[in-house]
Amino acid sequence: MLFIYTAKSKTGEIVESTLEAKDRFSLARDLRSRGFIPLSIREKDKDFVDKFSGVSGMFSKVSASEQIIFTKNLSGMIKAGLSLYRALSVLKKQTKNEKFNKILTSISADINSGETFSSALSKFPDVFSGLFVSMARAGEESGNLAGALSDIGMNLEKSNSLTKKIKGALIYPGVIMSAMVVIGVLMFAFVVPTLASTFKELGVKLPMATQILVFLGNFFSKNLLLTFAIIFFMAFVLYSTFRAKFMAKYIDFVILKLPIINNLTRELNTARTARTMSSLLLSGVSITRAVEITEDVVQNIYYKKVLEEAKTAIEKGAPFSQVFEANPNLYPIMMSEMIQVGEETGKLSDMLLQIALFYEEEVENKTKNLSTIIEPMLMIFIGAGVGFFAISMISPLYSILGSIN
Repeated sequence: MLFIYTAKSKTGEIVESTLEAKDRFSLARDLRSRGFIPLSIREKDKDFVDKFSGVSGMFSKVSASEQIIFTKNLSGMIKAGLSLYRALSVLKKQTKNEKFNKILTSISADINSGETFSSALSKFPDVFSGLFVSMARAGEESGNLAGALSDIGMNLEKSNSLTKKIKGALIYPGVIMSAMVVIGVLMFAFVVPTLASTFKELGVKLPMATQILVFLGNFFSKNLLLTFAIIFFMAFVLYSTFRAKFMAKYIDFVILKLPIINNLTRELNTARTARTMSSLLLSGVSITRAVEITEDVVQNIYYKKVLEEAKTAIEKGAPFSQVFEANPNLYPIMMSEMIQVGEETGKLSDMLLQIALFYEEEVENKTKNLSTIIEPMLMIFIGAGVGFFAISMISPLYSILGSIN
């Protein structure tokens, strides 16, 4: 049988070629005897299927929940006495995510060739963050990798939970607004032209607002598919614009000025900063490196700048709390005060953990009430839209009735 294989040489070079063998196992043994580490072996006649699955794997990603399960299971297996290589082999067989399977295969191969776990993880920055890699490295150096993985899992779980709650609170208004747009377009397409033809037959002089609605109604009715295509295109353009790097500064500024959202953003970034810093310091990471990693964790560009200033201040010998104290508009006063106490008592990581727990609870409570706060605002917005539509279409009818009298 003819097989296509991918293997790693002793120098770390990835080799892909074709060989004939009795079966996969004999080919794998042959490659190992020649000093290669087999990464993948597939039959030649199944190449098209594998290529298709490889293309689909390019678009897959490793979710936060998969990372959480991975860290918890790996921690548990190492605690149970399994070697890191064997534990990774077990997890590789369990995962159904093709991309994650390939990543675990590569990590296993690196460990088998003598590399450290953290070094193998660092090759996949799109999956394993700087926080993940640094905590894993600290766990290796301290001889407590299982404990470090357990902490990483807890950190990821808490961060993922907060993100899910915020997204969940914003889904409701998003669905309502989307439904309103679709219903509005359909009303314009099927209701307005009927009323417009009636007004035309009666020769009624239409006010400007009604003329605009009639124009839109005629356009939508004649170009319904084009209308929805334009709406989807505009939504895509807006999404791409908001995701663009050059817009980050402006979007983050607006978020920090919006009522309700600004306090939620402030508390969320405070919780993330405190938890990340606490986890890294407890793992044994230096404070400057911890600040550097935390800078990558926070999303808002203005919070990144504060942490960059904090790193510079620490390197110059200034207290860590000083920068937070100078930015009360971003970080609450409690943050700087607690950090100052932590520096004075030598329990900075404990104080940061207390800050994280406090503000995580605050974010959870606010996200529970977010839908309740947004709902009346949506009702007012929808009511204003319906009212404008009704007045614009009914006012010509009153003109007709007035002329009859």
